[in-house]
Amino acid sequence: MYIPHNVSEELLPIVNENDEVIGTEKRGVIHAKRLMHRAVHVLLFNSEGEIYLQKRSMEKDAAPGKWDSSASGHVDPGETYHDSAERELCEELNIQGNPSLEKIAKLSACRQTGMEFTEVYKTYSDEQPVPNPHEIMDGTWIMPEALDQWMDREPKEFAGCFRLVWQTYRNI
Repeated sequence: MYIPHNVSEELLPIVNENDEVIGTEKRGVIHAKRLMHRAVHVLLFNSEGEIYLQKRSMEKDAAPGKWDSSASGHVDPGETYHDSAERELCEELNIQGNPSLEKIAKLSACRQTGMEFTEVYKTYSDEQPVPNPHEIMDGTWIMPEALDQWMDREPKEFAGCFRLVWQTYRNI
């Protein structure tokens, strides 16, 4: 069940340039001061080879209304990247049952990632996602080649970090 809260008050771990936790801070402060922190992105594919994309809710504080990875979010204090990826799949898409998550990349904190060290995971499921309406305003399955063409035509329709995530995935 979704419980609305002030996300800017959430405590998140802050990290140094080696991705080592050096403290915690409120999410709003982390974003305002551009402090390095952690996030995950999950790419969900079905047996047809399609990837599921989410269109971020207009309630989001970053990239509202933009198309993004299947599931993504911050790593909570004391949580591993992998545990965060599993949690985000459940919270955002109601995909449960510990799908097999394969880590495919780790992106360094930079402007395009929002100063987030980002681990990228890939998984498969034919379960139909049930998007959390507080997180996601729309979702769609799309073939990777069609996504490449869409991104080339309309790059501003996509969250900046997702463009980097997808480019990294396609280069692997």
